[in-house]
Amino acid sequence: MGRKLVFAVNGQRFQLASVDPSTTLLEFLRTQTKFRGPKLGCGEGGCGACVVLLSRYDPDSDQVKESSVSSCLTLLCSINFCSVTTTEGLGNSKDGFHSIHQRFAGFHASQCGFCTPGMCMSLFSALTNADKTSRPEPPSGFSKITTFEAEKAIAGNLCRCTGYRPIADACKSFAADVDMEDLGLNTFWKKGEEDANIDRLPQYKQGEICTFPEFLKSEMKCSMDMKENSKDASFLGCRWYQPSTIEELYKHLNSTEFNESRVKLVVGNTASGVYRENSLYDKYVDLKGIPELSVIKRENDGILFGAAVTISTAIEELKEKGRKMHPNERLVFSKIADHMDKVASPFVRNMASLGGNLIMAQRNQFASDIATILLAAGSTVCLQMASKRLTLSLEEFLEKPPCDVRTILVSIFIPSWSPAIEESSEANIASVSGPTSGYDVLFETYRAAPRPLGNAVSYLNCAFLARASVDKNSGYPILLNLILAFGAYGGEHAIRAREVENLLMGKVLTASVLLEASNLLRKTIRPKEDTSHSSYRSSLAVGFLFKFLQPLAKDLTMPEKNFHVVASDVAQITEYPNRNNNGCTDILASDSEQLDNRDSILSSKQFVEFSNDYNPVGEPIKKTAVEIQASGEAIYVDDIPAPEDCLYGAFVYSTRPLAHIKGVKVNSTPLSQKALTYIGANDIPKGGENVGSFSIFGTEPLFGDPLTECAGQAVGVVIAETQKYAYMAAKQADVEYSTENLEPPILSVEDAVKRSSFFEIPPYLRPQIVGDLSNGMAEADHKILSAELKFSSQYYFYMETQTALAIPDEDNCITVYSSNQSPPIIQITIAKCLGIPHHNVRVITRRVGGGFGGKGLRSVPVATACALAAFRLGCPVRMYVDRKTDMVMAGGRHPMKINYSVGFKSDGKITGLHLDILVNAGMSMDVSGIIPNNMVSAIKKYNWGALSFDIKLCRTNVSTKSAMRGPGEVQGAFVAEAIIEHVASFLSMDANSVRKKNLHTYDSLVLFYKDSAGDVSEYTLLPIIDELTSAASYFKRLETICHFNSCNKWRKRGISWAPTIYQVLQRPTPGKVSILNDGSISVEVGGIELGQGLWTKVKQVAAFALGELWDDGSQNLLNRVRVIQADTLSLIQGGMTAGSTTSESSCEAVRLSCNILVDRLKSLKESLDKQMGSVSWDNLILQASLQSVNLSANTYWIPGDDSRSYLNYGAAISEVEVDVLTGAITILRTDLIYDCGQSLNPAVDLGQIEGAFVQGIGFFVNEEYVINDDGMVVSDGTWTYKIPTVDTIPRQFNVKVLNSGHNKKRVLSSKASGEPPLLLAASVHTAISEAIKAVRMEFSSATGTDNSTSFFQLEVPATMPVVKEFCGLDNVEKYLAHLVSTQVEA
Repeated sequence: MGRKLVFAVNGQRFQLASVDPSTTLLEFLRTQTKFRGPKLGCGEGGCGACVVLLSRYDPDSDQVKESSVSSCLTLLCSINFCSVTTTEGLGNSKDGFHSIHQRFAGFHASQCGFCTPGMCMSLFSALTNADKTSRPEPPSGFSKITTFEAEKAIAGNLCRCTGYRPIADACKSFAADVDMEDLGLNTFWKKGEEDANIDRLPQYKQGEICTFPEFLKSEMKCSMDMKENSKDASFLGCRWYQPSTIEELYKHLNSTEFNESRVKLVVGNTASGVYRENSLYDKYVDLKGIPELSVIKRENDGILFGAAVTISTAIEELKEKGRKMHPNERLVFSKIADHMDKVASPFVRNMASLGGNLIMAQRNQFASDIATILLAAGSTVCLQMASKRLTLSLEEFLEKPPCDVRTILVSIFIPSWSPAIEESSEANIASVSGPTSGYDVLFETYRAAPRPLGNAVSYLNCAFLARASVDKNSGYPILLNLILAFGAYGGEHAIRAREVENLLMGKVLTASVLLEASNLLRKTIRPKEDTSHSSYRSSLAVGFLFKFLQPLAKDLTMPEKNFHVVASDVAQITEYPNRNNNGCTDILASDSEQLDNRDSILSSKQFVEFSNDYNPVGEPIKKTAVEIQASGEAIYVDDIPAPEDCLYGAFVYSTRPLAHIKGVKVNSTPLSQKALTYIGANDIPKGGENVGSFSIFGTEPLFGDPLTECAGQAVGVVIAETQKYAYMAAKQADVEYSTENLEPPILSVEDAVKRSSFFEIPPYLRPQIVGDLSNGMAEADHKILSAELKFSSQYYFYMETQTALAIPDEDNCITVYSSNQSPPIIQITIAKCLGIPHHNVRVITRRVGGGFGGKGLRSVPVATACALAAFRLGCPVRMYVDRKTDMVMAGGRHPMKINYSVGFKSDGKITGLHLDILVNAGMSMDVSGIIPNNMVSAIKKYNWGALSFDIKLCRTNVSTKSAMRGPGEVQGAFVAEAIIEHVASFLSMDANSVRKKNLHTYDSLVLFYKDSAGDVSEYTLLPIIDELTSAASYFKRLETICHFNSCNKWRKRGISWAPTIYQVLQRPTPGKVSILNDGSISVEVGGIELGQGLWTKVKQVAAFALGELWDDGSQNLLNRVRVIQADTLSLIQGGMTAGSTTSESSCEAVRLSCNILVDRLKSLKESLDKQMGSVSWDNLILQASLQSVNLSANTYWIPGDDSRSYLNYGAAISEVEVDVLTGAITILRTDLIYDCGQSLNPAVDLGQIEGAFVQGIGFFVNEEYVINDDGMVVSDGTWTYKIPTVDTIPRQFNVKVLNSGHNKKRVLSSKASGEPPLLLAASVHTAISEAIKAVRMEFSSATGTDNSTSFFQLEVPATMPVVKEFCGLDNVEKYLAHLVSTQVEA
């Protein structure tokens, strides 16, 4: 009998005698405990939604070590005698919330809330570990954590809603070195009116949470298991083994039982986040119980790490040992530690082992940073094989054939580089000898990755180690020894560039030598054929080598000739490179180096104008239910406890773009025994239809059977006893295809045009042309004809993937809990699919973990498939779509191709514009019919004189594209900016002056937008731009940037601004208000709470409207109001929550319902006032109940013709810095002003503005959406698809929520805020273009080429490879070649 598994969760003891060893900690928490705070966001360790605190106790030292871990990767069996703390363990609604929960709430740091528990635990882990340091005790209420550490604590956590700024403020509020005045808008004090001090914040107390219960300590000390830890032991029926020696490990591995089994060796299990497991293992072996694999030995000649030592522990040891070492040693160890600190994220580094990382690099060709930097440091590894032990250089290890499961990496040795050690290390490092004077060790590591602070695989990483000295003959530095290591570039593993090393050693580093080395390096760094951005990766290698050598190079460091250095100057030069004679410093610091600077903390200012006209409407109160979101008590669909006999489903999807489905079978494997059945098109009941989505534009099939029309289309659903088994079985399903008698698939808009494959645009949605294009073009002095733009897609990346729970009921009824934006559409679709009346289908939605349009129609097939399975099987069925499947199936933003012709005057005034627009709608119409009008509406933000267009919705064999935040408008806004920039380039004018030249007057606004333009007083864009340019010191900063660019060759800055005019449409919306006998108020609305604060605004409006019964506003009803979940059988005609106006529409429906109740209660109140002098709310409602007053009212609000549509205005200025060598972008500052009318809640609207803007940054800069030749999405997880993180948002982010005053045509004078600010992120893209122009100008003059004035169209998204390509992939070589030619001429 194996041992039992014992551990604690939030102080509660758990003892398990039987558990599947493949069970993760997250799976156990969410299915076997009441703690649902940790969420499944990706299953890859890449999002942080599942972070918990894992505490281990050492009885010998009586110390507890806490670390954040990714519970989706942590295997449950690996936590024996550990303690787990989730966000519920910090505090809750019954026992009181923790100060972390309260501050997240008060700083408005949670919107949809799905990511918030993980954020809280990442912060709590950082606070706990900071408080254990020997730093001085902070003032009461603070932690020992620094602002830099607090901000960095959440660097690995993803959030799609907030834009991160308020989260960073909540985190920094715990740091003793924070300037409280710099913290953003919060509920604890009014900025500018009240003192900001710690006493106003919820108090933080160090050590108030017990992370390791005493009973577990006692059990560890007393249990026989403690003694058995030194012996081999197994858990749970001999499937989980924990040997205590290498010998015992091999005893198992060589046994017959193991030879016939699939065996997994486990340390941190983080590899499963990289290489997803689609089958089960028979045996698991935990290597952490072998002391030799966890040893750390500090030796005179270096440090030896056991292979099971975690990356985080290695970082701590390297930093600690480095403090006590010779400067050369300290340099190497500290640089390695700093680089490792950018590998993955804290909650992965705390689990991942050094050995596991190297094994992945050796066995799976994983793009490891650690392998590269250790290779450069001259590291060696010790391998244990079945019969012998080997010590190899890391280079030899990487070049070996892939290790099998019986080859164990035992240890890694990192040598010291003290003078004594270096003399004995000649065998491991290429070297030369010669007449020199002393030497210094130089060591540097580099990485170019989509995110500066980690949580992203590098495009290329490298590390260089050299011994440099001064040549006595020339007086210049030379390299005596050199290692150049490169990795992650698309080769099989990290390599040394030995030919380049040999070339460089012993020579004075002239421009000629560097040029020769660069050319040789390009030939050395050759990515494999299928590697993305291969030329970019080679360019990075050259750039990093140049960056390393430039400070040592002759005539590249200072302009003065005959510059000599002594030996001690070598290291000094590398610290202060590129000093020049004009007083400027040519900054070569990398993106991550800049962000590592403690002065590089995020800063922000918020300017919010409050209104008390409709109190409490207009108050920046915190979001409804925000504390329980932080504490993990908020219930999302997958948090609902599974009903008895619940089964689980997972989609099988097509991998072909167009094919007949001949059959589907789940292969016969041990896993297939876990799959119970398969649900397909044949299981649709008689009278039902194969329909998976429904809209006014048509339907979409639920299953692509018998014909699949795109890669990623659902074919069927595998049903299993757990969600994990369903995932695995679905991945193993074998789909048989046939393309007989089928034409080739249509995979592009060009193919669609050739084949005339289009969807019809309804006439009422066709946008109208403006003016006479022929006259406009005739007026033009210049014309640009047939210029082209292209857009790829963007994935929603809601933190909560698509999910549903379907429960069959009596009489052919079914209840479906769904995370969606359109419950009525789901109700209709399920009814059609099952062939039952609508009233037999009840759809309930409480809250949604992010939507952005993706939970509109794209959620419908998930709920429908789930309902079909439950209906067919007669038992509850749950589906929680895994992240990869979600990304493959969900579609996203519409890809487009645009050709434009534009006429304009010599002064930049545009007179006419024509657009030919091809929109890739995918395989079905969905809501693509709205895209043409939306897109043209956004393009109209400038006065084009005359505007015409030809728009086609292309039907293709790619996944259906749907509405995504700002659908069509985002692309349209950028098209407008691109045309402005093209005109400016043609005329050699400043693009921002051309922008201003073509802004609307009120008359032209009316011409383009007609009735939506409103009154002249509503047109606030022009004053917004004037205020913005003044407040942001635009013209002064423009001068500063010009000076910066003149001083810096390898870093350039750009600044630009962009306006937005965004047209919204109000839609009919229902509302219902009921007053219960105790005076509490229940509210139902058609809108869904997605995190946009809809419930919060509705509560405020209900409290205001009902409070109108009292003239003095004496009745504070806000806390009496509860908004309840949407229920399609309780409140009908809810519609879709979309278009930015659902909050205000719902508010108006509620206000009108409240008015009905006020009218019913008014006479009674007047009567009671006469009798009692004054009456309270409670007494009024009590009397109303006794007198049978109807205390429930509902309204279906239909907007009037004069208020149905209106315009939103805003503008933003962004400043960026571009690293010329890598293409890395740092957004230095953004200033934004947005007109919210008279905001219903300025805090909510501010959050929407910031979050939308950062999501826009994702579209314009970060999020590369890649598909293969069959149209299948291949950027299908957190490893390959990068949304913005806290380290990629503007370093300074200033936002003003403008209050433009009263407007009787709008809901309490408010305006929309959810989508319009997203378009303003185009200012970042145009600022990048400005920086690239400066680069091209610099290098055209420096190299004698002339491309400075040639127009270029920067792609969207402007990722690092794209930016670098436009800066020039061969700038270093051209620069060096120019220097060489100049020197020859001289």
